[in-house]
This record gives sequence, C-alpha cells and structure tokens, in this order.
Amino acid sequence: MNRIPRRHIAALATTTALAAGLLTSTSAAHASGVDLSNPAAVTLAPDYSCGTVTDSDRTVAGQLSSQLTGTLHGYLTAYRVSCARAIIQTVRARDLPQRAAVIAVTTAIVETTLRNNPNMEDHDSVGLFQQRASWGSFDQRMDPTWATNAFLNPMLRVSNWESRPIGEVCQAVQRSAYPSRYETQVADAQRIVSALWKGGDVPVAGNWDGGKAGNVGIWRNGMFHLRNDDGSTTYVDWGGGSDVPVSANWDGAGPDNVGIFRPSTGQFHLRMDDGSLVLLDWGGGSDIPVAGNWDGGAAGNVGIWRNGTFHLRNDDGSPTYVDWGQAGDRPVSGNWDGAGPDNVGIFRPSTGQFHLRMDDGSLVVLDWGGGNDVPVSGNWDGGNDNPAANIGIWRPSQARFHLRNDDGTPTYIDWGQPR
Repeated sequence: MNRIPRRHIAALATTTALAAGLLTSTSAAHASGVDLSNPAAVTLAPDYSCGTVTDSDRTVAGQLSSQLTGTLHGYLTAYRVSCARAIIQTVRARDLPQRAAVIAVTTAIVETTLRNNPNMEDHDSVGLFQQRASWGSFDQRMDPTWATNAFLNPMLRVSNWESRPIGEVCQAVQRSAYPSRYETQVADAQRIVSALWKGGDVPVAGNWDGGKAGNVGIWRNGMFHLRNDDGSTTYVDWGGGSDVPVSANWDGAGPDNVGIFRPSTGQFHLRMDDGSLVLLDWGGGSDIPVAGNWDGGAAGNVGIWRNGTFHLRNDDGSPTYVDWGQAGDRPVSGNWDGAGPDNVGIFRPSTGQFHLRMDDGSLVVLDWGGGNDVPVSGNWDGGNDNPAANIGIWRPSQARFHLRNDDGTPTYIDWGQPR
C-alpha cells in the first residue's frame, strides 16, 4: 500500500478541494496498470520544489518542449527544467563531464518525468530518481542535491560509464524492471542538458589574425573572445543560448572565422569575413559539430559526429561518412599529416588519448590530457617547417590551454574563466 508520510498530511489538506476530484482517476490509474510516470498522470501530494523556477527555465521549456521526441514531448514545463537544472548544477559542482549530467537526467526522465515526487507510488520510492528508503531518509531523498549525489556515487563505480551506452549505465544504478526504457530518453536528456549546460566558457581554436600560427579563444554567452598572436583580444558577438561554437575559414580567404551550431534547428550559422551570415542545415539534436576542409578546396566546411560516425559536408553539399570513435569520445578535426585535406579524430577522456585518422586511414595515438578536458586542434607553432595541425586541450578547472607542439613539448595559455 502506498502511504503519504505524516508530515505531508497538512499540505494535502490545503489541496483537498482540488485533489478530491482526482482521487477516482488516480485509483483507476493504479487499477488499470497505467504508468504513473506519464506526464499527464494524477498524483496525490504536490511535487516538491527543485529550487526557484526562473524566467530562463520558462524560456528553455518553451523552446524545447515541442522539439523533444520521447516521453516529455509537449510536457517540458519550467518546473521540470528547474529540476534538470538542479541535477546539472550538482554534476558541475563535482567537476564531472556533461555526460554524467545526461545519464542523471535520462534516469530522472524515466523515473519521474523530471519531478521531485513525494508520493510513494512504487513501494517506498520517492524523489527525482525514485530512490527507496534504503538509500536515505525521506528528507534526504527529497533534496535534489542530495539525491543527485546519491545517484552519482554508484554511477561513478559502474565500469566504463564514460563509454558504455547511457541506458546501460542508468540500469546499472537503478536496477529497474524495465531496463529498455532508459535508452529511448537519452536524446531528449542530451537536448535538455545542452540547453542548460551554460554559464561557462567553451574553447575554440583558429587562425584569427592571418599569421602563421593558429591560436585559441573561448565562447562565452554569445560572445567570442579570440586571442591574437600578440596576446590582444578580438571580440565577436555570434550566437547564444544552447548554441555550440565552431570555427574555420568559411569563405576560403583571409583568416579563420567563427560560427555556431544550433542543435534545436540543426543549422550552422556561419560568419563571413564581411560579417554576413550563411546558414547551412546539417545534423541536429544531440549531434556534436565539427569543422574542417574535407575536400581540399579553398574553404572550410561543416560536419557533425553522431554515434561514432562523422557526417562531413563537402563544398558541393554532398556528404562524406567516416566511422571513427565510440560512445563517450569527443570529436576533433585537423590536418594531422600536413598534406591534402583535413581529417578527423577523437579524444577519449577515459584514457586521455587522441585517436587521429590519417589520409590513408591509419591511426596515430597521442597521450594528452584526460578527464574533463575539452579537445582543440591547431597549428600552434606556425609550421616550424611542418604545416601539420597538432592537438591540445582546454582544462575547465584552470581555464588553461595545454597545447602540444610538433616536438611534443607543451605550450600553456591561460584564456577564459574557470568552470
């Protein structure tokens, strides 16, 4: 029998007039076996707060609700966004990668449709993750920060959680009777996390001033802060919200320029040297953008990495597909061997290794960075009689670029703000 804890009786009394008309529906739902995690389901006690619901939460809900494809399609409210934000803030406070937040939000979507639910609808399970009494006290499980940490602790002990399919990781923690339900919500969790994983700098790299060497930059809340060779800064307003920054020589002349990929529409918004805009439809949803000169022409172009496959756009609009990497990897691109077109690669956080694909399809593995580092690439030393691009990482906790030169030595550049 599902019971409401004594401390909630008074709260329920204040909503008796509303609840009385719903009790029959609730009982019928139980009797008919209706899944009460459905967004339209009726429960007795009101959901607990996950924190203040902000105007930004309302904006994100309005933007994403119709774009989701799983259980929350049409049901993503500002309150649910606030609960996702509480989960994400806890993940970031532990300096864990975005993937950890996607795993946690996926789990909360399946267990409660992102509601901090106090009703013991399944034995004594309550809260965002429907954690049972063996996990902690009622008050602990109803605290979004405590509950998220309680979820993350066993998640971090799951073997290869950084690379295993996300649904498998969720199931390893939750041990649900319905393990197949998690994977179907991963794409929506990624969209929600991508929209909320902001407020921190995102690294970029390119040749901003037309000199021999590539340089670094960061994108912060719709503003690029680009570092020139002399240490000065060029600022460019471009994009915003849940956009993802990219850079390349889009028009085939002059220095590199900036752009953004908008997951909600699957469009790249590319800035030309004269400040004009070019829009390209390519990818969408949880795809990760890349940029490079794939066909050896004068201009750079765009691409996305999806489930271990690069979908690269050539100048004539045709695609080139390259299978490279696995779940948990982060895509990179560059002219690794200094000849012909650019090529692709991945950075594997679990091992701290770059796996770079050469023009002949061979593999070069380089150890550089690890953990929460974000990969970048560029010709950091300006050629040095070798026009090849090299690798680097930006370490969020330090706001420091660790760039690898051709001879294997590092160059360190502090740029951006720690997160």
